[in-house]
Amino acid sequence: DKCLLKDGKFMMCVPGLTSGLVPMYIGEIAPKAYRGALGTLHQLAIVTGILISQVIGLDFILGNDGMWPLLLGLSGAPAVLQTILLPLCPESPRYLYIVLGKEQEARNSLYRLRGPYDATADVEEMRREKEEADKEARISILSLIRSSVYRQQLIVALMMHFSQQFSGINAIFYYSTSIFARAGVGQPVYATIGMGAINTVFTMVSVALVDKTGRRTLILAGLGGMCFCAVAMTVGLRFQNDYSWMSYVSMSAIFLFVSFFEIGPGPIPWFIVAELFSQGPRPAAIALAGCCNWTSNFIIGMTFPYIQGLLDVYVFILFAGLLLCFTVFTYLRVPETKGKTFEEIAAVFQKGKKKLAEAPKDHAELEQLKTSTDA
Repeated sequence: DKCLLKDGKFMMCVPGLTSGLVPMYIGEIAPKAYRGALGTLHQLAIVTGILISQVIGLDFILGNDGMWPLLLGLSGAPAVLQTILLPLCPESPRYLYIVLGKEQEARNSLYRLRGPYDATADVEEMRREKEEADKEARISILSLIRSSVYRQQLIVALMMHFSQQFSGINAIFYYSTSIFARAGVGQPVYATIGMGAINTVFTMVSVALVDKTGRRTLILAGLGGMCFCAVAMTVGLRFQNDYSWMSYVSMSAIFLFVSFFEIGPGPIPWFIVAELFSQGPRPAAIALAGCCNWTSNFIIGMTFPYIQGLLDVYVFILFAGLLLCFTVFTYLRVPETKGKTFEEIAAVFQKGKKKLAEAPKDHAELEQLKTSTDA
């Protein structure tokens, strides 16, 4: 993940392919008890890279007319290192067993990942998942969209990524310097770096909490907190010309907004998709969710200046309304996946479908009972 900060403007480019494959790989190799924490490390690596690039992109370091080619070239160093180290990473045990049917190779991969231990329980879980996977064909993106079997999971997965991007977080990231300048900050570039530091710290908090508190709880807390901060940000921007202390309200709201984002809505959508789907539809679901995420990112990046010009200081009220909707959706539709196997998570959605399927039948029975009683 490479970022540049030049002339106070923040730009970020995260390769779409790796942003989908890395969380999927982590989800498949991680022990059930630590799946959330390891999945959140993906986001921690991103925000750490952002913070480092913000610092070295300062004008007196590398972010100047003479040194920016070196700054750009440095982004290739992590890619070279990753290319060298990637062959040392073991193949996913779930892929080896469930897709290729190589049980012994899967066991060897588990031993490489976790050291000598009794892998019977993990192999048995993969065996059950393989039995279910063998009953279903390899699912393409188009088939996944059309399928009614995975519709609930797909809706939840896509809404998680919509909530991440349409929360307004990238509007703050991309235009943080101008937002801080408008809030009356003398050196907005340093405030932007401070925001990057908070970004990193609260991602660490998420790593520590996600397997204790749960995914659903952290997402609800994050979205609800961001909604409150968006309203506070609007109030601060609206009245900062009348009351000088309101600029502190605006700045505090921005920092808290970022903090709440990194507690849940930032890291969790990237790995929860891998938890919601079995081995068959998982690659297609992650590809679709990633496409949804980056398309939403592009829309926000391109349209925010025009929306801001139209709504002026009330621009974050729009995001507050969206965040409220996402919070309600998460409360009603997103299940808790903490500590559950992939089979158990799938069963949660199947149970919900059975309830929906039985509802018309129950209604018909009530009508029949009512008719017979009247008679």
